[in-house]
This record gives sequence, C-alpha cells and structure tokens, in this order.
Amino acid sequence: MPSALPLGDPAPADGVLPAQAADGASERSFSLYAHIPFCAVRCGYCDFNTYTATELGGGASQAAYASTAVEEVRFAAAALEASGVARRPLSTVFFGGGTPTLLPAADLASILDAAVDAWGLAPGAEVTTEANPDSVTPESLHVLAEAGFTRVSFGMQSAVPHVLAVLDRTHTPSRVPDAVRWAREAGLDVSLDLIYGTPGESMEDWRASLEAALACGPDHVSAYALIVEEGTRLAAQIRRGEVPPVDDDDHAEKYELADAVLAEAGFSWYEVSNWARRTEDGGGGGARYACRHNLAYWHGGDWWGIGPGAHSHVGGVRWWNVKHPTAYAGRLAAGASPAAGRETLDADTRRIERVLLGIRLAEGLPVAELEPQGRAAVAGLIADGLVEGKHALAGRLVLTLRGRLLADAVVRRVLP
Repeated sequence: MPSALPLGDPAPADGVLPAQAADGASERSFSLYAHIPFCAVRCGYCDFNTYTATELGGGASQAAYASTAVEEVRFAAAALEASGVARRPLSTVFFGGGTPTLLPAADLASILDAAVDAWGLAPGAEVTTEANPDSVTPESLHVLAEAGFTRVSFGMQSAVPHVLAVLDRTHTPSRVPDAVRWAREAGLDVSLDLIYGTPGESMEDWRASLEAALACGPDHVSAYALIVEEGTRLAAQIRRGEVPPVDDDDHAEKYELADAVLAEAGFSWYEVSNWARRTEDGGGGGARYACRHNLAYWHGGDWWGIGPGAHSHVGGVRWWNVKHPTAYAGRLAAGASPAAGRETLDADTRRIERVLLGIRLAEGLPVAELEPQGRAAVAGLIADGLVEGKHALAGRLVLTLRGRLLADAVVRRVLP
C-alpha cells in the first residue's frame, strides 16, 4: 500500500502499556475507532489502508473480519486492565475505512456489542459509521440504529458526475438524497463528506455540490481540499499529464465559497474543515451536531484503534497495528498484540501536538499553551488578520477566515 507506518519502538506481545498511560486516565475521555479495511473499488486519490479483494485468507476475509475485530476488542480490554488504566465507558465510537458498510450491518453491530460489553457506553454516547451512498439500504440502516449507532457519515465527495469520475467514485449523485432520507427514517444523524479542488472541477461545479449537499438536510458537513498522495493512481495521472495538477489558489477560493454557503445555510465551523448545523434557536455554535469523536482526537483524549493499520493513543503512549489484514488476523489468532510499534511522547512533543491540533478549532487555543516566543508572535498575527483580536486579548487564539486558509503558517509562527 502507498502509505507507510512509522517505525517507533517494539510493542510487547501482551499489549501492556507503560505506567504513564494510567496516570490521570479517569479524567480523560475514552473512545474506540474500528477500522474496516474493505472497499468495493479503490478510488484513484486514496492512499488509506484498504483492500478490494473479498477473500484475503483466514481471519482476514470480509466474512471472518467481524470476529477478528471482536478478538482485538477483548484483547484491548484485558491489556488496559493489566496496564492499570481506569476502566471508562466509551464516549464515542467510530467505524471508518475503507467502507464499513460493505460488511453486513449485523457484523458491525457485533463489534459494537463487544465494545459495549467490554467498556459500556457513556450516556448520550456518539456512535458513527462511515458509509458510501451505494453501500446502504433502508433495512441495513435500521439494523445499525437498533444496534446503538447514532450517526452515519456518507462519502458524497461531489454531486457532479465528471468530478466523481476523476475521483473514481462509483455512486451516482441521485443516490445521496435517498441514502440520507433512509438514515433519517432510521433515526440517525447525518454527515456528508465533500472534496474540493479535484482537477477539472469549476467553481460552478463546487457550488452545485455544496447546494446539493445542503438540499439533503444534513446535520454536519466536512469539506476537504483534495491532496494528491504519492503512490496513488491520481498522482500518476497528474505526473503523466493526463489530468491537470491541483491549484492552491483554487483551493482557497473554494474554501471561502464553502464557508460562505454553509454559514448562510445555518452551519458554524468548529474545526477548519468541519461545519455543524446550528441548533434551532441559533445557539450552540454547532456544538450539538459536531463530530464528538473527532473532537476527542483534537482534544488529546484516549482511544483504542482496532483493525489493521489502526492507530491508538492512551495517556501519551501511541501505537499502531500491522497493516495487512492477514498479519493482523494471524497475530490475534495467536493471542498476541497486533501492534507493529509504539512510541511514548515526551512533554514537549505533547505540547506541540496540542498547539497543532488546538489551533484548528473554533474554540481556540489558550495563549498560555505557547512558549514565550509564541506568545510574542500573537500581536503580529492580530495585525496580519490571522487571528481574532478580541479573542486573543481574552487569552485564546481563534483563527479568522484568512487564518484558516493559512493555518500552517500560523502554526509556524507560534512554534518557532
């Protein structure tokens, strides 16, 4: 696969974590990420750890995958207990991929059931699955809702056929409103994922996609600039001159259009690439419909990632599983940790990560998180229109629209 895992240090076969992982655990949220590594077709822009073969052998096949994932859930619960990490109910659960809904809904439900048996769910817990519009039915969505799922995130990407063709997406745009309606009828909240800046996409195309997404009545919209990853089919097509390269100025203009259109429709940004529908009284800043699982990542919470290539983080200890489903299944069958490696973050690295993630949030980054050099840069950021002056004076860095477009530059100035 094009993407590679970091090297890190060896991870023990029993999965026991260093002592620091247990420190203060009861004060932190705990989440579960379940990676489902199967796709019907590999999209040309995708470098995720996914596989299109129906059978990969043994516990790696689609048919056996749920039981293999359940094995890791049970392994995780035992390893955390052996590490002295406080048992906490899950605040959020997120099934990603790949296309989780290529598995039968009953298989996804069985993985969730195992997680609930191991840890329980916090009151009002958020349970999300990603899905392609053509991988769900009214019946499958009802099964998921009855199993405890609360939310579905559809990979819409675009409403324009020629843009979807460049991205190698196989669903037809007309399927999206149907899928959203079925999810609503099942009682699920709905998020739609969009991609902008695809080669050949005009501003009119992008506006049409935004308007089509909003016409479906979602609770949440994610809009990501297309990044061309090395090793993907799209990268090869651009290198050969078959499609034009992406353009940073085009990305900026389309981001500004997205922010304006979504704001006009009653959505608030809460992270640079994410907008949530405001509550009916206009309050909450979109908090009711923000993706709490992603917020747990950005706030530095604890999570265990199950599945091949999945990453985990508990108390400043980070590890990642072997990538190939066959190797993953084999390790679990042998009663061993599927982790390929891990690292223990020092205090300075954790502080830097808090800045990198926190600066992207609408709630802002506490100025107190910065070193003296970073605090000294705040006045210049205000003068350059990159952060909101009133919030900075109150002790928090909140990006302006221009600042969101130049978030990486802001980070470089506050982390000299």
